[in-house]
Amino acid sequence: MPKSSSGLASKSLAVLRKDILSEYRTRYAVNAILLFGVTTLTVVSFSVGQLGLPGDVYAALFWIILFFSAMSGLAQVFVKEEESRTAIVLRLTSDPSAIYIGKLAFNFLLLMLLELVITPLFFIMTDARAADVGLFLVVLVIGSIGLAGASTLIAAIISKANIKGALFAVLSFPILLPLLIGAIGGTRKALTAGENPFAAASSELQLLVSYAVVMITAGWLLFEFVWEE
Repeated sequence: MPKSSSGLASKSLAVLRKDILSEYRTRYAVNAILLFGVTTLTVVSFSVGQLGLPGDVYAALFWIILFFSAMSGLAQVFVKEEESRTAIVLRLTSDPSAIYIGKLAFNFLLLMLLELVITPLFFIMTDARAADVGLFLVVLVIGSIGLAGASTLIAAIISKANIKGALFAVLSFPILLPLLIGAIGGTRKALTAGENPFAAASSELQLLVSYAVVMITAGWLLFEFVWEE
Protein backbone atom coordinates (compact mmCIF):
# COMPACT_ATOMS: atom_id res chain seq x y z
CA MET A 1 0.00 0.00 0.00
CA PRO A 2 1.20 3.58 -0.58
CA LYS A 3 2.76 5.27 2.41
CA SER A 4 1.08 8.63 1.86
CA SER A 5 -1.76 10.23 -0.04
CA SER A 6 0.72 12.17 -2.18
CA GLY A 7 2.47 8.94 -3.12
CA LEU A 8 -0.85 7.33 -4.00
CA ALA A 9 -1.85 10.33 -6.10
CA SER A 10 1.44 10.39 -8.03
CA LYS A 11 1.31 6.65 -8.72
CA SER A 12 -2.33 6.87 -9.79
CA LEU A 13 -1.51 9.73 -12.15
CA ALA A 14 1.34 7.68 -13.59
CA VAL A 15 -1.05 4.81 -14.34
CA LEU A 16 -3.56 7.24 -15.85
CA ARG A 17 -0.86 8.88 -17.96
CA LYS A 18 0.32 5.50 -19.23
CA ASP A 19 -3.22 4.52 -20.25
CA ILE A 20 -3.83 7.85 -21.99
CA LEU A 21 -0.60 7.55 -23.98
CA SER A 22 -1.34 3.94 -24.85
CA GLU A 23 -4.86 4.82 -25.97
CA TYR A 24 -3.55 7.77 -27.98
CA ARG A 25 -1.34 5.37 -29.95
CA THR A 26 -3.98 2.71 -30.60
CA ARG A 27 -7.30 4.56 -30.13
CA TYR A 28 -8.98 1.17 -29.75
CA ALA A 29 -11.31 1.93 -26.83
CA VAL A 30 -12.15 5.44 -28.08
CA ASN A 31 -12.99 4.21 -31.58
CA ALA A 32 -15.02 1.30 -30.20
CA ILE A 33 -17.25 3.33 -27.87
CA LEU A 34 -17.70 6.24 -30.29
CA LEU A 35 -18.48 4.09 -33.33
CA PHE A 36 -20.89 1.94 -31.35
CA GLY A 37 -22.54 4.97 -29.77
CA VAL A 38 -22.95 6.95 -32.98
CA THR A 39 -24.16 3.89 -34.91
CA THR A 40 -26.72 2.99 -32.23
CA LEU A 41 -27.89 6.58 -31.95
CA THR A 42 -28.31 6.81 -35.72
CA VAL A 43 -30.43 3.64 -35.78
CA VAL A 44 -32.54 4.93 -32.88
CA SER A 45 -33.03 8.33 -34.50
CA PHE A 46 -34.19 6.77 -37.77
CA SER A 47 -36.58 4.52 -35.83
CA VAL A 48 -38.21 7.15 -33.60
CA GLY A 49 -37.53 10.21 -35.72
CA GLN A 50 -39.46 13.25 -34.55
CA LEU A 51 -42.34 11.28 -33.03
CA GLY A 52 -42.51 13.35 -29.86
CA LEU A 53 -42.18 10.38 -27.52
CA PRO A 54 -42.69 10.75 -23.74
CA GLY A 55 -39.72 11.83 -21.62
CA ASP A 56 -39.37 8.44 -19.93
CA VAL A 57 -38.90 6.76 -23.33
CA TYR A 58 -36.21 9.24 -24.38
CA ALA A 59 -34.49 8.85 -21.00
CA ALA A 60 -34.45 5.06 -21.36
CA LEU A 61 -33.14 5.24 -24.94
CA PHE A 62 -30.39 7.66 -23.91
CA TRP A 63 -29.05 5.44 -21.13
CA ILE A 64 -29.40 2.26 -23.17
CA ILE A 65 -27.18 3.86 -25.82
CA LEU A 66 -24.64 4.94 -23.20
CA PHE A 67 -24.67 1.54 -21.48
CA PHE A 68 -24.03 -0.60 -24.55
CA SER A 69 -21.52 1.90 -25.96
CA ALA A 70 -19.60 1.78 -22.67
CA MET A 71 -19.67 -2.02 -22.67
CA SER A 72 -17.86 -2.03 -26.02
CA GLY A 73 -14.76 -0.25 -24.70
CA LEU A 74 -14.44 0.09 -20.92
CA ALA A 75 -13.13 -3.45 -20.39
CA GLN A 76 -10.03 -2.62 -22.43
CA VAL A 77 -8.28 -0.98 -19.47
CA PHE A 78 -7.41 -4.44 -18.15
CA VAL A 79 -7.90 -6.66 -21.19
CA LYS A 80 -5.10 -4.91 -23.09
CA GLU A 81 -2.78 -5.32 -20.08
CA GLU A 82 -3.33 -9.09 -20.09
CA GLU A 83 -3.09 -9.43 -23.87
CA SER A 84 0.13 -7.41 -24.12
CA ARG A 85 1.61 -9.08 -21.00
CA THR A 86 2.12 -5.72 -19.29
CA ALA A 87 -0.05 -6.73 -16.34
CA ILE A 88 2.96 -8.49 -14.77
CA VAL A 89 4.97 -5.28 -14.94
CA LEU A 90 2.14 -3.32 -13.34
CA ARG A 91 1.90 -5.84 -10.52
CA LEU A 92 5.62 -5.50 -9.83
CA THR A 93 5.91 -1.72 -10.09
CA SER A 94 2.60 -0.27 -8.88
CA ASP A 95 0.38 -0.53 -5.84
CA PRO A 96 -3.06 -2.11 -6.42
CA SER A 97 -4.79 1.00 -5.03
CA ALA A 98 -2.93 3.26 -7.46
CA ILE A 99 -3.76 0.94 -10.37
CA TYR A 100 -7.45 0.93 -9.45
CA ILE A 101 -7.65 4.72 -9.14
CA GLY A 102 -5.74 5.26 -12.38
CA LYS A 103 -7.91 2.81 -14.30
CA LEU A 104 -11.07 4.25 -12.74
CA ALA A 105 -10.06 7.77 -13.79
CA PHE A 106 -9.29 6.58 -17.31
CA ASN A 107 -12.68 4.88 -17.66
CA PHE A 108 -14.41 8.01 -16.36
CA LEU A 109 -12.57 10.13 -18.94
CA LEU A 110 -13.63 7.70 -21.68
CA LEU A 111 -17.25 8.04 -20.55
CA MET A 112 -16.99 11.83 -20.53
CA LEU A 113 -15.62 11.77 -24.09
CA LEU A 114 -18.44 9.47 -25.18
CA GLU A 115 -21.06 11.71 -23.57
CA LEU A 116 -19.57 14.87 -25.08
CA VAL A 117 -20.23 13.37 -28.50
CA ILE A 118 -23.44 11.41 -27.90
CA THR A 119 -25.40 13.90 -25.75
CA PRO A 120 -25.62 16.81 -28.22
CA LEU A 121 -26.22 14.40 -31.11
CA PHE A 122 -29.02 12.75 -29.14
CA PHE A 123 -30.89 16.03 -28.75
CA ILE A 124 -30.20 17.03 -32.35
CA MET A 125 -31.30 13.74 -33.90
CA THR A 126 -34.38 13.16 -31.74
CA ASP A 127 -37.22 15.32 -30.49
CA ALA A 128 -36.00 15.13 -26.87
CA ARG A 129 -35.73 18.41 -24.94
CA ALA A 130 -34.07 18.97 -21.56
CA ALA A 131 -36.43 21.08 -19.45
CA ASP A 132 -33.76 21.39 -16.75
CA VAL A 133 -30.21 21.24 -18.10
CA GLY A 134 -28.63 21.47 -14.65
CA LEU A 135 -30.40 18.38 -13.35
CA PHE A 136 -29.66 16.52 -16.57
CA LEU A 137 -25.92 17.23 -16.24
CA VAL A 138 -25.84 16.32 -12.54
CA VAL A 139 -27.53 12.97 -13.24
CA LEU A 140 -25.19 12.36 -16.16
CA VAL A 141 -22.01 13.04 -14.16
CA ILE A 142 -23.01 11.08 -11.05
CA GLY A 143 -24.29 8.21 -13.18
CA SER A 144 -21.01 8.16 -15.09
CA ILE A 145 -19.02 7.98 -11.85
CA GLY A 146 -21.04 4.97 -10.73
CA LEU A 147 -20.79 3.36 -14.16
CA ALA A 148 -17.01 3.81 -14.22
CA GLY A 149 -16.66 2.49 -10.67
CA ALA A 150 -18.61 -0.69 -11.34
CA SER A 151 -17.20 -1.39 -14.80
CA THR A 152 -13.58 -0.94 -13.67
CA LEU A 153 -13.85 -3.68 -11.06
CA ILE A 154 -15.79 -5.98 -13.42
CA ALA A 155 -13.19 -5.42 -16.16
CA ALA A 156 -10.45 -6.55 -13.76
CA ILE A 157 -12.44 -9.69 -12.93
CA ILE A 158 -13.08 -10.76 -16.54
CA SER A 159 -9.69 -9.75 -17.99
CA LYS A 160 -8.35 -13.30 -17.62
CA ALA A 161 -11.39 -14.98 -19.15
CA ASN A 162 -11.43 -16.40 -22.68
CA ILE A 163 -14.67 -14.69 -23.81
CA LYS A 164 -14.04 -11.22 -22.42
CA GLY A 165 -16.43 -9.01 -24.40
CA ALA A 166 -19.58 -11.05 -23.95
CA LEU A 167 -18.78 -11.85 -20.32
CA PHE A 168 -18.23 -8.18 -19.52
CA ALA A 169 -21.68 -7.17 -20.72
CA VAL A 170 -23.39 -10.16 -19.09
CA LEU A 171 -21.80 -9.54 -15.68
CA SER A 172 -22.21 -5.78 -15.87
CA PHE A 173 -25.94 -5.61 -16.57
CA PRO A 174 -27.30 -7.05 -13.29
CA ILE A 175 -24.76 -5.07 -11.26
CA LEU A 176 -25.51 -1.85 -13.13
CA LEU A 177 -29.29 -2.31 -13.13
CA PRO A 178 -29.88 -0.16 -9.98
CA LEU A 179 -27.71 2.57 -11.51
CA LEU A 180 -29.63 2.45 -14.79
CA ILE A 181 -32.97 2.63 -12.97
CA GLY A 182 -31.88 5.70 -11.01
CA ALA A 183 -30.24 7.36 -14.01
CA ILE A 184 -33.25 6.82 -16.26
CA GLY A 185 -35.60 8.13 -13.57
CA GLY A 186 -33.46 11.21 -12.94
CA THR A 187 -33.05 11.90 -16.65
CA ARG A 188 -36.81 11.56 -17.17
CA LYS A 189 -37.45 14.22 -14.53
CA ALA A 190 -34.83 16.46 -16.14
CA LEU A 191 -36.56 16.12 -19.50
CA THR A 192 -40.01 16.83 -18.02
CA ALA A 193 -39.05 19.16 -15.18
CA GLY A 194 -41.69 20.82 -13.02
CA GLU A 195 -41.32 23.74 -10.64
CA ASN A 196 -38.62 22.14 -8.47
CA PRO A 197 -36.91 19.41 -10.51
CA PHE A 198 -34.08 18.72 -8.04
CA ALA A 199 -36.57 18.09 -5.24
CA ALA A 200 -38.61 15.85 -7.53
CA ALA A 201 -35.50 13.86 -8.45
CA SER A 202 -34.09 13.68 -4.90
CA SER A 203 -34.69 9.94 -4.55
CA GLU A 204 -32.96 9.21 -7.87
CA LEU A 205 -30.01 11.45 -6.96
CA GLN A 206 -29.66 9.74 -3.59
CA LEU A 207 -29.69 6.35 -5.31
CA LEU A 208 -27.03 7.42 -7.80
CA VAL A 209 -24.76 8.93 -5.15
CA SER A 210 -25.15 5.91 -2.87
CA TYR A 211 -24.46 3.53 -5.73
CA ALA A 212 -21.31 5.41 -6.77
CA VAL A 213 -19.99 5.49 -3.19
CA VAL A 214 -20.70 1.79 -2.62
CA MET A 215 -19.18 0.63 -5.92
CA ILE A 216 -16.03 2.74 -5.62
CA THR A 217 -15.55 1.68 -2.00
CA ALA A 218 -16.11 -1.97 -2.92
CA GLY A 219 -13.66 -1.63 -5.79
CA TRP A 220 -11.08 -0.05 -3.49
CA LEU A 221 -11.41 -2.86 -0.94
CA LEU A 222 -11.65 -5.80 -3.35
CA PHE A 223 -9.34 -4.75 -6.16
CA GLU A 224 -6.12 -5.98 -4.55
CA PHE A 225 -7.59 -9.47 -4.14
CA VAL A 226 -8.91 -9.51 -7.73
CA TRP A 227 -5.72 -8.08 -9.20
CA GLU A 228 -3.30 -10.40 -7.41
CA GLU A 229 -5.22 -13.61 -8.19
